[in-house]
Amino acid sequence: QVQLVESGGGLVQAGGSLRLSCAHSGRTASVGAMGWFRQAPGKERDFVAAISWSGGDTTYADSVQGRFTISRDNAKNTCYLQMNNLKPEDTAVYYCAARSPWGAAPSRSNYNYWGQGTQVTVSS
Repeated sequence: QVQLVESGGGLVQAGGSLRLSCAHSGRTASVGAMGWFRQAPGKERDFVAAISWSGGDTTYADSVQGRFTISRDNAKNTCYLQMNNLKPEDTAVYYCAARSPWGAAPSRSNYNYWGQGTQVTVSS
């Protein structure tokens, strides 16, 4: 099994920044591409960003393009989401996800493993 643990969430003012981290453990050989999703109250869990195993391929939702950056450090078994110029509409629980194939993918159904989530709240 693979365990994913997110950290770095919190309360920030609009225009501020946060960096989320996702550490994976367990059967790390099963971890290929990774991604971030978010879920606001009363809404579905939406794609935010994804990164291939090598880190050479990334993809973003239109709503975060140019503001968020996904990266990973395979030596540390960790994936990051740098969030800049945060807006109140970015408020949500952010979930880390992983899948065994190496290519980045934007769909929830592509991911086998999920973290418990970390709350991000952006005040106006």
